[in-house]
Amino acid sequence: MKAYVFPGQGAQFSGMGKDLYDSDNNARQLFDRANELLGFKITEVMFSGTDDELKQTNVTQPAIFLHSVILAMTAEEFKPDMVAGHSLGEFSALVTNGALSFEDGLNLVAKRADAMQKACEINPSTMAAIIGLEDKVVEDICDSIDEIVVAANYNCPGQLVISGSHKGIEIACAKLTEAGARRALPLPVGGAFHSPLMEPAREELAAAIENTEFGNPSCPIYQNATASPSTDVSVIKQNLIDQLTAPVKWTQSVQNMVADGAVTFIESGPGKVLQGLVKKIHREAEVSGIRD
Repeated sequence: MKAYVFPGQGAQFSGMGKDLYDSDNNARQLFDRANELLGFKITEVMFSGTDDELKQTNVTQPAIFLHSVILAMTAEEFKPDMVAGHSLGEFSALVTNGALSFEDGLNLVAKRADAMQKACEINPSTMAAIIGLEDKVVEDICDSIDEIVVAANYNCPGQLVISGSHKGIEIACAKLTEAGARRALPLPVGGAFHSPLMEPAREELAAAIENTEFGNPSCPIYQNATASPSTDVSVIKQNLIDQLTAPVKWTQSVQNMVADGAVTFIESGPGKVLQGLVKKIHREAEVSGIRD
């Protein structure tokens, strides 16, 4: 069975999508449509923008969404048995399995980016990558700190991203280093994504999601908030809302996809970060068929 996976924020690079725009007329039409819907030429930033311009949340999220979705929609053969997306990538996955239209997906991603940016301004905060500790150790140390700091991204065994206030992250990094972490690396992000500090964004996005029409998906999506498959529209909507303040259970999602029969993982979007994580998650199990 084939599983298609879609990346989240951080996969962007200058020039992303230009080859698609130049070589495929259908892709060009979708990019041009996106420029109209967003009200600015995101293609100019994607194709020739600086790294700083691409890091702006209101650009990064729709840019990665567009690259991921258009790459899948213009592929010669796109027949997923299951899909999953890392954070933002969940919206890309829902467009490609038919639960959302291209236009509605882009609209929700743009609103999500704006809401998250506002939440970052309300509550200045950050994230850090913790390498080389078991998840339970990281969780327990975060729980012991009298600041907002939580496990945010379960990327693969031995790699967990934490999220919280600047002070909370600083304290946590020191404690986790003392506990034996190989690295406790603060990340250059604008806020504490997937933490309680995103509550203002969650409330704003919830209204937009509830007012958007979802269709019946063609295959199950394994969602970040639960790591479980779903084709029920009401469940999918609630998990999308919960995602902003809940951790990304990527390790658990991939494990469940493999348990349900996935043998080939294909990444649609800029970069190959998720393929690397999938291989790390199942290296010991020697899962075959994971494509580069």
